[in-house]
Amino acid sequence: MRKISADLIYVGNGEVLTDKVLLFDGERLIDIIHKDQTDGIEYYRGALCPGFINTHCHLELSHMKAKIATGTGLIPFIASVVKFRDFPQEEIDNAIRLADEEMYNNGIVAVGDISNKADTATVKSSSKIDYYTFLEMFDFHQAHLLEPTKEQYKLAFAQQSEVGHNRKNYVPHAPYSVSADLFAYINSQLPESQCTISIHNQETFAENQMFLEGKGELFDFYQGFGFSMDHFKSTGQTAIHYNLSLMLPDHRSLFVHNTMTTKEDIMAAHQWSDHVYWATCPNANLYIENQLPDYQAFVDTKAKMTIGTDSLSSNWQLSVLEELKTIKKYKSFLDTGLLIKWATLNGAHALGYDDRLGSLEKGKTPGLLHLSGDIVNGHIDLLSTTTNPLEVFRLI
Repeated sequence: MRKISADLIYVGNGEVLTDKVLLFDGERLIDIIHKDQTDGIEYYRGALCPGFINTHCHLELSHMKAKIATGTGLIPFIASVVKFRDFPQEEIDNAIRLADEEMYNNGIVAVGDISNKADTATVKSSSKIDYYTFLEMFDFHQAHLLEPTKEQYKLAFAQQSEVGHNRKNYVPHAPYSVSADLFAYINSQLPESQCTISIHNQETFAENQMFLEGKGELFDFYQGFGFSMDHFKSTGQTAIHYNLSLMLPDHRSLFVHNTMTTKEDIMAAHQWSDHVYWATCPNANLYIENQLPDYQAFVDTKAKMTIGTDSLSSNWQLSVLEELKTIKKYKSFLDTGLLIKWATLNGAHALGYDDRLGSLEKGKTPGLLHLSGDIVNGHIDLLSTTTNPLEVFRLI
């Protein structure tokens, strides 16, 4: 048994403990006691918290690190991703392996990972991280692409790992790229038990404009590929309402990016379902659009926020802590305990891993991180913090 303590212990649910000791039997937390009840304590300056949950990543794009220009906006960014898809497979495979190791070394215990191919399957099958793989489909609202898309993804789905705690299911890419017929097909392929549906949401102004006005940059983008959008009818509502009209409210819905999402959009989603989660990827938002979401709107509506890193095509590293630092740098009013909850328990709930991960509760194997930094006004100073996964971090 190991007896581990620190100046502060972030449970993961927003609570912060002092003068407490965590008792670990291997990777399992068996009790939390007062420091006066025992001796032989392993003490760390700074704070402890559960392992991080990264709810949005594209591991298969890891070979694109530093290859795509920053600040271009989403549509030129997507065009660049398409350009760099065809790389030597050995280079892609090596980048995936290194990115998986980077996430583990940065204290990440579980990842919601977007896949369009089976490139990541081998690494996931032997990784120390739990992966929820989202096989992300799109047909660009083109009827002639519906059947080829279905066939293309069958093999990628079959090859993705379900070893250990790994999971997988089909998901839609984004409202601007998925037709109502493809939404219906994805829904028909989902398991009967509750699963998580990830979808990119309101990442750019053009996305809302497409549905509100039936025009904008996305139409020009599609025409560049030779796709006609003459059949598309605007809804007169923001893009998220299109999602809500076609997704299944009984599953967990994970809306990703939400750069243009308003308080009214959030409230509409919460009224639609009690199982709504929101993934913010601040460094990717700055990398691509040089803009951050309205975090105050999410706090005001008690939204269940989670943290994603996005991919190395749109980020400088794969670190949940670096995402927290960015939020704290630009939105210092946000409570540190709340941000750590976003990065741990909320993420575990969003991926359905909360029975084991996300919080320091008896019986769980959540991993344990030492946040080495200064204590300021009763909290760890995130901007001065480094992450050190402790030995109990290795999960069974």
